[in-house]
Parts: sequence; C-alpha cells; structure tokens
Amino acid sequence: MHAGPDQANHPTDATRGSKGNAMSDALHTRSRLGRFVNELEETFIALILGAMTVITFINVVLRYGYNSGLIWGLEATTILFAWLVLFGISYAVKTTAHLGVDAITNAMPDGARKLVTLAAALICIIYAFLLLKGAWDYWANFANLPQTTGRWFPTGFEEMKRTSYRGWYALVDTPMPDWLRWIEPALNEGEAYEKLPRFIPYFILPFGMALLLFRFVQAFVRLATGKSDSLIVSHEAEDQVDEVRSLNEGD
Repeated sequence: MHAGPDQANHPTDATRGSKGNAMSDALHTRSRLGRFVNELEETFIALILGAMTVITFINVVLRYGYNSGLIWGLEATTILFAWLVLFGISYAVKTTAHLGVDAITNAMPDGARKLVTLAAALICIIYAFLLLKGAWDYWANFANLPQTTGRWFPTGFEEMKRTSYRGWYALVDTPMPDWLRWIEPALNEGEAYEKLPRFIPYFILPFGMALLLFRFVQAFVRLATGKSDSLIVSHEAEDQVDEVRSLNEGD
C-alpha cells in the first residue's frame, strides 16, 4: 500500500505524539526547576526574616529585662540582612519588582521597544555574570578554593598554594556551632574554630549572584517568547490613582 498525499505530507499521530511528549517533558523540567528556585528563595526569605525577628526580640528582652544580651546578635542579624538583600535581588527580578524608567521605550513602536528590552536583558545577563565571577573570586579566598583567571571573564582557575589558603578566617562574635565541627580538618588543618568561619556567611555572594544570573536568563527567555514585555515593575502607583479616580467619579 502507498501512502496518500495527506499521509505523506503530514506527520502521523505517533510522530506528533512523540514530539508533543518531548516538548511537554522539556517544559515540565523547566517548570520544575523554576518551582524549585521559587520555593528556595521564598523559603529562605521567610526563614531569614523569622530568624532576624527572633534574635532581635530575644536581645531586646535580655537587654531591658536582665541587663544582658547576645554578644553575637548584632553581627548575626547584619549577616542575615545581607542574605535577605541578596536573595531579594534575584526574587525581585522574577516578580519584576525592580524600579526602572520606561518613558523612552513606551514612546517607541512595538518592534523597537522589544529589541531595546531584549538588549537591556542581555546587558543584565552579562552584568550578572561579571558579578558572579567577582563574587566567586572573593568567596574563594575564604573557602580554600582557587580563584578564576582572566580580568573580565573566567579563563580557568589559578594554581593554589599553601599560602593562598584563607579558610582560617573567622567572624568576630558569632560562635562556631558544634554540628559544623566536621569541616575543621578540611578547612582549618584540624584546628578548632572559636568563631564561625567566614566562608559560610560569605557563601551567599556567589550563590546569590548565580540566582541573579538564572533570573535574568529567565527574564530574557520570557521577553524573547513574548510572555513578558518588561524587566521592571508595572505602573502600580498610576494604576491605583486611576482606580481611585474612577471610584470618585462613580460617587
């Protein structure tokens, strides 16, 4: 039997099904990754806010009730606030909560506006990549890991020397938890840490910049596929003014 013209020129149901399943699997994988990052950011933001509140509350009670306090409380809340900011930067990209000026782009035709927006997103990706390199190089000093070579973009990793190890650097006040003592042989040559080593709180630098890079790539894909038309926050203030105006006119 010979296939008819319709059968020859059009894919079979099985072919369409396999392609559809492949696309569905790819979309499902991306959505699972996106959901994981969303839950990670939201969970850590909530935990950090809760921890800052608890530490501050305990310090206030101890100070005014018992004339005492947590010596490490201020340092811990400062570090947690830095973590909160760096998590918030990437999360704000996802929610388009960053401020921006779009007076010029709004005056452009649709095609030119999309090209300018894509160019801005690409610049943001490059910027986030540079931040990630700088953050890694700074954090690596305290984690006994090699920095990258290259001035702007990484071209490899430097050769590590014993004098390059900085894993013994510790914080000023925050004590070392006993459940983290297992890292001492690897990073402090077996000696005990009196205070929390700096590479632990500083880890948010490369991690936060990696999240930021991921979010900008996501935003670029959304812009390229037409699922979004801006990198910045919507005009919420103007919308609310219009809403109030319409309510007043209705009265």
